Amino acid sequence: MGLGSTAKKVQTVADIAEKLYTKVNEIRERVVSMQEAVDTTEERVERLEREVAEQRAIVEALATAEGVDVAAALEDLDRDAAVDGAEKTDDAGNADGADAANATEGTDGTTGESV
Repeated sequence: MGLGSTAKKVQTVADIAEKLYTKVNEIRERVVSMQEAVDTTEERVERLEREVAEQRAIVEALATAEGVDVAAALEDLDRDAAVDGAEKTDDAGNADGADAANATEGTDGTTGESV
């Protein structure tokens, strides 16, 4: 009687161990697959960063050849981005002085006044 009970317990433990072994192997395969995906993504990002750097150098060279002040243009972009970011974070929709001034300004930079 005691031997049959022990054999049943050993078989239960063996079944659990087999399921655990299978699960561990599945997880190991998923980790390897994930690592491969991360490596591939890292390679793509590095390639894209190189391409962007090359394109930036070309654009800066063209801008310089045309007499454009690249540093001033970048400062303008940074300033515009900061203003856009501030407007997006204004959830209440409160208008400040800049918004009121822009409301009367045309798309060509002229005011609504006639000459």
